[in-house]
Amino acid sequence: MRRNSDGQWLWGLLAGPGTTWLLLLFALPFYGLACMAFGEIDPIFRNAVPAWNPLDWQFENFGDVMHEILFGSQRRVFVRTILYVASAVVLSFLVGYPVAYYLARHAGRWRGLLLALMILPFWVNYLMRMLAWVNLLQVDGWATRAFSAFGLQYNWLDGKAITVVLGLVYGYVPFLVLPLYASLERLDVRLLEAARDLGARPGHAFRMVTMPLSRPGMMAAGVIIALPMFGDYYTNDMLSRSPRTEMIGNQVDFYINGTSQPQKGAVLVLVLSAMLVVFMSYYLVSTMRMQRELQA
Repeated sequence: MRRNSDGQWLWGLLAGPGTTWLLLLFALPFYGLACMAFGEIDPIFRNAVPAWNPLDWQFENFGDVMHEILFGSQRRVFVRTILYVASAVVLSFLVGYPVAYYLARHAGRWRGLLLALMILPFWVNYLMRMLAWVNLLQVDGWATRAFSAFGLQYNWLDGKAITVVLGLVYGYVPFLVLPLYASLERLDVRLLEAARDLGARPGHAFRMVTMPLSRPGMMAAGVIIALPMFGDYYTNDMLSRSPRTEMIGNQVDFYINGTSQPQKGAVLVLVLSAMLVVFMSYYLVSTMRMQRELQA
């Protein structure tokens, strides 16, 4: 018992710096955001006045923003963001799952080199990668000229939803491939061999064995890319800059940096955070349920 108690103290001490880091750089800024969202507006200078005491919080502005989200102009932005993120996640899986499966099962001696190539995008700033994407899609870019060779004229950067979705896929698909690869690489090969010994064809074995066993990795990879996509605004700014494609992140950036109403931006962040907490809760519950099923 004493050894166990000493081990708990040791691990508690090791967790102390990380816990302090989270409190200082997450909990306190989030509290400051809430104080801004529920604060007041100076009647003379019309700037935001945070209410640091929770007893002084006012919820009128929060109610107005929620009315806009449910019935007003923000409703379309939230729906558009969900559709963009859902489309980007599906496309990322269509692109990334075959790559991860090949790396885990068929890459052989080329696996290390291919993994290094997969990690290379992390060495380049996200903004620089978006600028490269702009160069490809502009009027005289390679992608536009390639389509023109087949008689197709398309202005990719003219506020097109497909451009924003493809930009999200391009920016975040490496974050999906790596956890998927780790999940597929840990699968027990004996289960696939048993399925083939029982007469299952390769496609049937993949659908009945590989896919169900890789579901935890798929869930984790989907969460890893979906969460930052919901708050992304650089991609839309670089590839569109059109009100027709604005996402939640663009609205937050507009209200906080472009207007004298930062409270609205803070409220949007709180609402988005609450929505993502719901998604994360679903992910955690689903993951625990899948683990019980696999252990049973």
